[in-house]
Amino acid sequence: MSLPSVEQRRCSLMPARVFAGLVLALFAFSAHASDARECRAAGGKLLIGEVVSPPKFKHGMYKKGVELSHTHLTLRDKAGEKYDVAIDNVFASGYRPNSKAVPAPLDTIEVGDKLEVCGIPFDGGIHWVHNNCGDTPTKSDPNGWIKVVRADGSTGPNLEESQTYCRLWPHR
Repeated sequence: MSLPSVEQRRCSLMPARVFAGLVLALFAFSAHASDARECRAAGGKLLIGEVVSPPKFKHGMYKKGVELSHTHLTLRDKAGEKYDVAIDNVFASGYRPNSKAVPAPLDTIEVGDKLEVCGIPFDGGIHWVHNNCGDTPTKSDPNGWIKVVRADGSTGPNLEESQTYCRLWPHR
């Protein structure tokens, strides 16, 4: 009895590799479909795309002595449309009052990263991609997020989950 050739072994592994690839693709699709439902339930709209411009700091208004600065970046969806993503810095864990820089962990986002954002769309973009401080989500006050999509299709944690400055807004 002879052993199978390298070519025969390679071919016999093909179905397993194809199956594994299909399972991963299905998992990624299922995860995004689940996140889209979760985003709608949280009062928002889901946008998934590739970062095509790096995060940039923008000054903002002051509320109770705290600057409500933003980080802006551009996402391109799979249809090729570009969206301005306006990110409220006070909901980033690394936000520091009076800082003039993109806070951590938003400063780790790079061109080429894939992001999933849940928030309120506006003409040419999306904002409110942060938690809503525990309020009941509505279309005007969703419980949004911004997450990095990993290579396997899963998503990381919400980069806008800090509730340190929720005291600036009244709660319902």
